[in-house]
Amino acid sequence: MKPDIQPNKVVVLSGSGLSAESGLPTFRDSNGLWNQYSWHEVASPEGWKLRPEAVLAFYNERREKAWQASPNAAHLAIAALEAVYDVVVITQNVDGLHERAGSSNVIHLHGQLAYARGTSQTPKRYHIGGDPIAMGQLCEDGTQLRPDIVWFGEETQHMTEARAHVHTAAKVLVVGTSLSVFPAASLVNAARNRAEKVLISLEMDKVPYGFSFIRSNAATAVPKLVERWLADGAIGSDDASMSEPLDEPI
Repeated sequence: MKPDIQPNKVVVLSGSGLSAESGLPTFRDSNGLWNQYSWHEVASPEGWKLRPEAVLAFYNERREKAWQASPNAAHLAIAALEAVYDVVVITQNVDGLHERAGSSNVIHLHGQLAYARGTSQTPKRYHIGGDPIAMGQLCEDGTQLRPDIVWFGEETQHMTEARAHVHTAAKVLVVGTSLSVFPAASLVNAARNRAEKVLISLEMDKVPYGFSFIRSNAATAVPKLVERWLADGAIGSDDASMSEPLDEPI
């Protein structure tokens, strides 16, 4: 039996296009990072083994830029949904801007720049904020610290939990992703037919079945959608409270 949809639950699936409007580069578009760097060299276990100093330099720069960036209107609007809804943000982004905007329940599929971890089979994880990682900076198990980022060839994190959240959501918002990175892109398939499903993007080759497509940048379209959803949620809450039986007669 399928789990019930939770009528007050909103799930947001976000990608690098959302943070691009805060001045952070994406990875795959014409000006993206993978047109400037080789992911084989700076974002793979093989690259780490060959030139760990180059990998650290690449992510130290990413971390510094992320720390200097500020959440944009779309991040802030998504956080504002928590005033009415149970909101789960599932993000491919590693910059921490959702949390800094105020979102309290964020699942990171590809790791976080603000954390480092060792390189043993049972690594410890450390919060480093915006600080760089240096060669010779060790985990307590004696291994070199590396970015807590999912590299090419490594397993995406928290997929089972993320899919369960999408499957029970009454509203699903996809924003800032081209849905070209798997397995993260497959999460849209877990959305239920009865859920309200919205995709916001400037470009999309193929809109997933059942999704309404809004062709716009996130900072413009997300606040407008959130305003409508907040109004709908407030009305729904009022109706629900009126229909609840009183504990005692007046």
